[in-house]
Parts: sequence; structure tokens; C-alpha cells
Amino acid sequence: MNYFNQSLASLHEALATGAFTSEQLMQQSLDNIKTTDKTIKAFLRMNDKALEQAKAIDEKGIADDQPLAGIPIAIKDNILTKGLLTTAASKILNNFVPIFNATVIEKLQQAGMIVIGKTNLDEFAMGSSTETSAYQMTHNAWNYDKVPGGSSGGSAAAVASGQVIAALGSDTGGSIRQPSAFNGVVGFKPTYGRISRWGLITFSSSLDEIGVITRSVLDNAKIMNVLAGQDEKDPTTVVNDTDFTQNLDGDISGMKIALPCEFMGEGVDPQVRETIMAAADTFRSLGATVEEVGLPYSKYAVPTYYIVASSEASSNLQRYDGIRYGFRAPDAKTLEDVYVKSRTEGFGEEVKRRIMLGTFSLSAGYYDAYFKKAAQVRALITKDFMDVFKDYDLIMAPTTPTPAFNIGEKVTDPVTMYMNDVLTISANLAGVPAASIPAGFNDEGLPIGMQLVGKHFDENTVYRAGYAFEQATDFHNQVPTVGGEA
Repeated sequence: MNYFNQSLASLHEALATGAFTSEQLMQQSLDNIKTTDKTIKAFLRMNDKALEQAKAIDEKGIADDQPLAGIPIAIKDNILTKGLLTTAASKILNNFVPIFNATVIEKLQQAGMIVIGKTNLDEFAMGSSTETSAYQMTHNAWNYDKVPGGSSGGSAAAVASGQVIAALGSDTGGSIRQPSAFNGVVGFKPTYGRISRWGLITFSSSLDEIGVITRSVLDNAKIMNVLAGQDEKDPTTVVNDTDFTQNLDGDISGMKIALPCEFMGEGVDPQVRETIMAAADTFRSLGATVEEVGLPYSKYAVPTYYIVASSEASSNLQRYDGIRYGFRAPDAKTLEDVYVKSRTEGFGEEVKRRIMLGTFSLSAGYYDAYFKKAAQVRALITKDFMDVFKDYDLIMAPTTPTPAFNIGEKVTDPVTMYMNDVLTISANLAGVPAASIPAGFNDEGLPIGMQLVGKHFDENTVYRAGYAFEQATDFHNQVPTVGGEA
């Protein structure tokens, strides 16, 4: 079975009425993944206890107030899963089996969802194409010659190809939204602090966020309801008293939407620009106002992000020393050998590149010129957003400058690859919620994503606008012809 024609609501109804059991659903899902993943390569490993866990759900029974119980979900392999190998797609963690679950996994399990497997990513979530994984190359669900995006490429491809109905990803600079755009699915990055990061393998502590990838806005909001909330293990989290499925009625009349001119200029593919302009017209037809605005400091977002993120990565990745856990170079003879050889052999080229950039930015004599200056510019980028939100409810823009590019096209040119995040990283720097919504296709049939950005802790408005757009269009219902039978 694939999930192209399913929703969380339809699956819950089928499970609750006995049309099929959770065990049967899990078995059919595993069978489909076994067949389709030979080409997609979205999964790094499956949960060998998934069927057992599904059977336990069946024996317990599924109540009407358990809308997610018995339903499989895929998890990006940088989110800790107790007893299940978690590598962050890095050789340095090739033997790391966590002894506890991330908070989001605990919450999913309390809701009755079952982890079906762990999905591929760019190593330590550092990349925009899933080509830096130490284990395999994931393919775009719509065209196997194209990248799936990154770093949550495995999660997005798994949802887009009908392997699962939902997946968790992480987003540090666009790593949920960009692959969601490339694969024609809904990807949501919440406000920083909305979802606990406890148990997420850290890349950049002030930017990392966990979010949800689904085929529809409503399904995304339902899972967000389960994940959001305060966690004593993550002091950045806040209490959640919001139902994200509220006001999803298609009515956005009177909503004021800003369209930044900086996000529609040089470097944006003409067909992407045309798609976003058409989306703006759709919003206008629904009674919203769409007006052009400026985000002048957004042009500094890429260098600001890569200094901040790489500096934090340099600090966070010091723990991988070949001593406490993870890979240790077998021929190391001294303590210095253990450190140097383990990291040299365990980390991939992109991870080492960012560690060196971050270490340089934090070093004596350069801290003020680089990291401190980047932190100051980050504050100006945040102020840009706050100024726009004084007059507008929402910001819309392309998610990516182009549709999915060819495998191997940019991986050897780091600067070109980094520019692929130019439209997404500002939201991470500002800590505001942002989603990618399917908005159309180019002449090659590749999906194009529209980014919706909201005010701090106003995910509801993003969901509301995204849902209204879905109801007025049919892009989210399109399925890849190469990804499996619809």
C-alpha cells in the first residue's frame, strides 16, 4: 500500500472501524518501502520492532480520541530513537544506539504513532541535497536524476513517494522546507522554542528546529498538535495552548500578506517567479491583500547564517572525539592520534569544511570581525521581519530559487550550494515559523514550493493561509508518476 490517497483522518477511520489493523497497515507499508526504496533510497534502516509495536496497538484497541494511533511515521536519522541505530548519516556515529528517546519520539509514541524507520539526510544535517550522507544518495520522488533537497531529503522523498503519510525532519536553514519544495509536499518549521529539541543531534543550537513533513496542511497541523509544548529538558521551549487545526476553514478574507521584492529578484528562476505571482493572485481571489515590501538586510542572510551556524557546529561537534562513543580510528596509538584520526576519518568533507569555518570565526583576533558581527547582522535581519509584521499578517515568497537540480550538479561547489538556502535561512535567523506549500510545477514537471512565514508563535496564521491555498488549488494532490502507483 502507498499513502497517495490517504489522510490521517481516513487511516484513523479505517483502523477504528476494523477495515484493517495497524499490523496489516504496517506490513503493507514495509512491503511498499521494500519495493520502492530500491530506487528512492529514502531510508537508512527500518525499525525491526515496528510490526510488534503495531500488534500491541491492535491488542490495546484504538479509541476515537486517538486520531494518530497505529499509524506509521518516518524519522530523520538525527533524532534519537531508543534502541535503534541513529547515525546522523555520519561514519563517526556508525555504531551509536541511543539509550533514550528524543522528546518528540516520546510524544509520538504517547499518541500511538509507530516509528517505521530512519530516513537519510546530509551528514549532521549539513547540506542542501542529501549528497553529503556517508551512506547513500536519496533520489527526488518526481525525477530520479534530481536531488531530493536537504538536509531532510530522505523524509521528504519518503512522504512524496507514498512510502509514509508523515515524517519528522529538522530545519537549521531550510532543511525541512527546501526538500519539501523539491518533492511537492508540505513542510513546516515552527517558531524556535515551539517544539523540544531534546534528543535532536545538535548542529547549531540557536537555529535547529524539529518539524513535520506531510502531504497536506491539515495532517501537518494534527501532528504539530502532538509535538508542540514545554519540555523541562529544553529550556528554550514554551507552554502550548494552541490547537493548530483551528480556523482551517478556507477563509482568509482581510488577511494582509507581504511579498518581499528581495526574494523575487536576481537568481530566482523565471518559472518559480511566475508561480509565486500566480499564488499571490490566488490569495487575492480569496479576499487577501498582497503587497510588495522590502527586507533590506536579507541580502546578508547567507554569510550571516554560515558564520553563526558553522561557529556553533564547531563548538557542538567537539564531543565527537573517538573516546566516549562513536567511531574511533583503529590505528590510533596516542591520545592526539585518537582525536585527529577519528575526526579525520569519521567526518565527511562538508562537515570538516564547516568545522574549520566555525573554528576560524571564533578564534582569537577574528571573533569580533566575524561571529560578533554576524550576531549583530542577525539582529537586523530579525528587525526586518518585525517591521513588516507590524503591518502584515504573513510573508509569502518562493521556498527555493529553482526547482530540484541534477544530482552531482552543485555538490563540488560549496558556495553555489550554499546559495540554494538564500530564501529560507532568514526565517531561522529570526526564529519565526515558516512552511513550504506545493504551489505548482515547471515545464519539466518538477514541483515548485511557496514559502509562508509568520510572526513568532503564530503558526495558526501560516496553517490557515496554507490550507486556504490548498482548497483553492490542486497541487498538493498531484503525485509523482515515477514514485509508485497512485
